[in-house]
Amino acid sequence: MGYLMESEELLSMFDMGNIRICDCRFKLGAPDVGRKEYEKEHITGAIYFDLEKDLSGQVKEHGGRHPLPNLDHFKNKLESYGITNDTILVAYDGGEGSFASRFVWLLTYMGHQNVYLLNGGYRAWKERGYYSDDQLPHYEQAEYQLKIRESVLASYQEVKEFTEQRPDDVVLIDSRETKRFLGVEEPIDKKAGHIPGAINKVWTNVLEEGYYLQAEELKEIYKDISHDKEIIVYCGSGVTASPNYIALKEAGFTHVKVYVGSFSDWISYPDNPIG
Repeated sequence: MGYLMESEELLSMFDMGNIRICDCRFKLGAPDVGRKEYEKEHITGAIYFDLEKDLSGQVKEHGGRHPLPNLDHFKNKLESYGITNDTILVAYDGGEGSFASRFVWLLTYMGHQNVYLLNGGYRAWKERGYYSDDQLPHYEQAEYQLKIRESVLASYQEVKEFTEQRPDDVVLIDSRETKRFLGVEEPIDKKAGHIPGAINKVWTNVLEEGYYLQAEELKEIYKDISHDKEIIVYCGSGVTASPNYIALKEAGFTHVKVYVGSFSDWISYPDNPIG
C-alpha cells in the first residue's frame, strides 16, 4: 500500500481505535476559512491541522513562506490528540490535494510509518454520504517520539550545491504552473523565474477532479526522469511540491526529497541566479 487511501477503505477502518483522521482544509489568502469549515462540519472524529499554525513555522528572512514548523511544538500537538508512533493517520483537505499532501510529507519526514492521504478529499467522502458531524473530539494525551528521516528533506545547501557543482546528478522539479516557472507571470513572490537547472512538472497534472492519477498514468508524466537519479521537488513555498512528492512515490521513484523553502527561500538570497 502506498500513500493513498480511498473513502471506502477508510470507512471499513472507522471503528478502529488506533486511527486519527486529520482535517487539513485551508485557503491561501483566507487563513481562517479552513478552521471554520472544520467547525461547521468534518469527518466524524477528525482533528484539525492548520497549514500556517501547525504545518508551517514562523516566517523569517530565509526559509520561505511556509518553512518547517517547530517540531517539538508539532510533536506536542500530536500527543494532545492521542497520537503515538503506531497510530494510523489519514489526512484530507477539500479535494485540492496540496494541504493534505503537506501533512503526509511532514509526517513522513518525522518518521511516521502509517500516514495516508484520503484520495478525493472531503468532497469525495461527502459525495458518498459517509459519517460527518460538527462535534469536536477529545482524545487522551499520548507520547510521541520523533524519528526524523533526513532522506526526504532537501536543504538549501543541497539545492545550492546541485546548481553549482553537480547538475547531472540530481533532477530538480519545479511544481508551479508553467507561467510562473518561465517567469512570464509571478503573482506572489518578489522575483520571477525558476531555480537554474530545474524542469517543470506542474503539480495539478498529477490530479484529476481531486483524485490522484493511477500509477501507470503517473509513470507516464515522469517518463523522462531516471529512477537512478536523486529527485528534489520544490514549488513557491513548499506546499504544492508535496503532491509531486506523493505522485513520484506512487510512480515507483525511491530517491525523492522536498525542498521546503522552495523558490521563496531561494530568492531570499539576493546573489542566487534565476533561470
